[in-house]
Amino acid sequence: MAIKDIFHVNVNCTDLDRSRAFYEKVGFKVVTDLGVGGGREMVRGLGLPEGSKARALLMMLEPDKPRSTRIDLIEWIEPATKGSTAPDLAHVGAVRIALWTIGIDEEYERLKGEGIEFLSEPVGMPGARFCCFKDPDGTILELIDFSPDQTPARA
Repeated sequence: MAIKDIFHVNVNCTDLDRSRAFYEKVGFKVVTDLGVGGGREMVRGLGLPEGSKARALLMMLEPDKPRSTRIDLIEWIEPATKGSTAPDLAHVGAVRIALWTIGIDEEYERLKGEGIEFLSEPVGMPGARFCCFKDPDGTILELIDFSPDQTPARA
């Protein structure tokens, strides 16, 4: 099979600087600042009208791992970013980005201390614990911890 892995996830945002600061709080680091772009081949490949342009950043959790998945933050300039995220997880499409986490309780407290609002505290399911929160534009992110000590107690 030719497809090997997920390379990046595109997250459109309404304010690139605000979203960059948020994702840096979460632990992402900028690996490439793409600046303002919108070349003819890029917009054609994305199925956008000629003249489209955007500001973009590629961010990674572990920049020293060249094949790690990236977040591609994009603020569209022409046409301007529009619309809104799904109001909850029961909508069609990609509505949540899960981040593998070790030490979920500590990370939950750290991010809460950074002012990030969560949808709930970490909760258990068989084999893992997780919790969700939203980025500044409403994209839902999840922390999920598969550590053996995170498995909920069984009755």
